[in-house]
Amino acid sequence: MNSTEWTRKFWEQSDRIFWAGLVLGLGLSWWYATNQIVEGDQTQMIHKGYLGAYQGVWMSFGNAASVVGNVPGSVLAWVVGGPLFVWDSPYAPMLFLLLLRLAGFLMLDAVVRRVFPGSGLARLSFLLLCWLNPWFLFDSLLYNPAYLIFCAGLHCWTAWHMQHERRLLMTVLHVLSIGLAMQLHFSWPVLVFLSALMFYRGVLKVSWVGVLIATALIVVSLVPYLMQLWADPSLAHNPDPDARKRFIGWGALNVYPVLKAVLYWLRYGSWAFPSKLVNDTEFLWVGVQFLPVILENLWKIFMGLIGAVTVIIAAVANLTALSHIRPRLKRSAGTPVEPLDWMLLYSTAAFIAALISAGLAPIVFNYWHLTLIFPFALFPVIFWVTRYLGRSAQREARPVLAVAAFLVFINVVAINDSEKFSYAADYAQQTIEYVEREVGPRVR
Repeated sequence: MNSTEWTRKFWEQSDRIFWAGLVLGLGLSWWYATNQIVEGDQTQMIHKGYLGAYQGVWMSFGNAASVVGNVPGSVLAWVVGGPLFVWDSPYAPMLFLLLLRLAGFLMLDAVVRRVFPGSGLARLSFLLLCWLNPWFLFDSLLYNPAYLIFCAGLHCWTAWHMQHERRLLMTVLHVLSIGLAMQLHFSWPVLVFLSALMFYRGVLKVSWVGVLIATALIVVSLVPYLMQLWADPSLAHNPDPDARKRFIGWGALNVYPVLKAVLYWLRYGSWAFPSKLVNDTEFLWVGVQFLPVILENLWKIFMGLIGAVTVIIAAVANLTALSHIRPRLKRSAGTPVEPLDWMLLYSTAAFIAALISAGLAPIVFNYWHLTLIFPFALFPVIFWVTRYLGRSAQREARPVLAVAAFLVFINVVAINDSEKFSYAADYAQQTIEYVEREVGPRVR
């Protein structure tokens, strides 16, 4: 079979290749999960979940945040403790997490398929840039931002179905995606501003009955937290004196947090990966004298170059997408938009929402604070790839496989040797030892 025939068959089988890539990503996610180092946020979540499942004590508040106290609600306890009723194993909460992340990605994929009908390139590009991306897979561990991809997927998928008409169920689910994010992480205002901007633009039709129903459900779910907050107001505050000096709008006054949010938007669309993935890799598992030091330096140089080049590509992609969508940014509630334009409007709204949130936040964002917008930062890149690389890609499939191999390689290194993961870590054993020490035996 010659190269042309092979390439033709490759694109004919792009759907099957997509599902194979999905399974590959699940395997990598599970590998990440079982190699995670249990500490910090993970121990907070394990404690809350096992305390509920084993002792019947369900905490009505989540993990402590950097400045503004504890996350409201008991969702973080239930996403760990709930699966333990089905399968009493440290792997049960991780399996549930990976299924939620899979569901979030598939909802985003459903939108991509509707924006680019019949385009194997668009679907495979999103698979590579999102599902197999170390930016995404590096969060395959038991901490609250890891769950946000489900909220992002649900928000985008419901927004897609709300662009032409008011739909009760979709509105309820759309608002619940924000309410769920609120009980997972304090970055939830990003989704509020995103929805508000899409509504203002006229491409998000809202059922106000649905809004009331969803809001009532969210309030009811927060009743235990509100009761505890009434008894203990310190839950909403950080005891650190420096943290108490922060205020809403601190980010805008200091400017840098907003600029950093812009940089993260570009980095999400590139391969300028988190420093926790790159800078803490020491290759100690190689076991050959002097070789780990050499590999460590080569690794940092290589990742720095790749990061710099791809950030430039992401910037070009965003400028190209902005040039395309600029004439459609003006509010026009009665004028329908094309699917591609809707996707780019949604992405633009996500970018603006991130800047607003960064300006209002009392902290300087790190990459996990904006993980809600990670998949939306990929939309301009997918637009650029399909618009300007589409024809050449249809004639050549090997670059797709090369990118997949590159991403798998980066993930394998990160799984075995980075700040959050290690080849020497045993997630299950760490969890069992922690539960025995801090929670005790199961009594319920």
